[in-house]
Amino acid sequence: MRITFYAHACFRLEADGVAVITDPYTPCRSGFDPIDEPADLVIMSSATDPFHSDPSHVRGNPVVVNALGLPPAGTVACGVPIRSFPAYESKTFDYQAALGRDPDSNALYRFELGRMSLLHMGDVGNPIDPAQLDQLRGTVDILLALTGEHATIALGDLDRAIEAIGPKAIIPMHYYSPRGVLKIEPVERFLDRLDPARIIRVGGPTLELTPDMLQPGAPKIFVFEQSR
Repeated sequence: MRITFYAHACFRLEADGVAVITDPYTPCRSGFDPIDEPADLVIMSSATDPFHSDPSHVRGNPVVVNALGLPPAGTVACGVPIRSFPAYESKTFDYQAALGRDPDSNALYRFELGRMSLLHMGDVGNPIDPAQLDQLRGTVDILLALTGEHATIALGDLDRAIEAIGPKAIIPMHYYSPRGVLKIEPVERFLDRLDPARIIRVGGPTLELTPDMLQPGAPKIFVFEQSR
């Protein structure tokens, strides 16, 4: 599987002749450059968040899936099985004071591509439901993990989710970027708490991952550089 990090929570994943883009941001709202590349499938954690749900700058005519709108059993789109796990933005962050609205719902979503299972954490801002953790346990190869903390899951709660789910690899996302407009934590706040031997700095925005690179036990953390 070829994985490219665009920015924020947006990745491009290519395998099995299918290109998938996750949680595309709105360029004029986020500060990030347009994707301007084609895809077969776009998966969004909701349809209402401009930082996670704008496929307008994806080329081609991709199938667009709102994970929050999926039935409990999930669906298959472009040959990719997808299952969602409904969640909410932070219930402790004061959205009314900051943005004049209540917390929105969104979804974590698991999908399968290139003989691997990936879990995208969407925009969850609370501890993950224990029942969902039970369902996810041992079913995730690669975790696309929220690590910016502000208005998303606290790092202590993320630690407990990682331990419960047991992914074979972690890719941090949704952290501070000087290009972005959000005042969230830098990725180093997450990385500084970990064994440096587990951290692999990709040195660019793209990496080829194969199942044999993913070993059970303490997961490796692959840190990408954003491309947008």
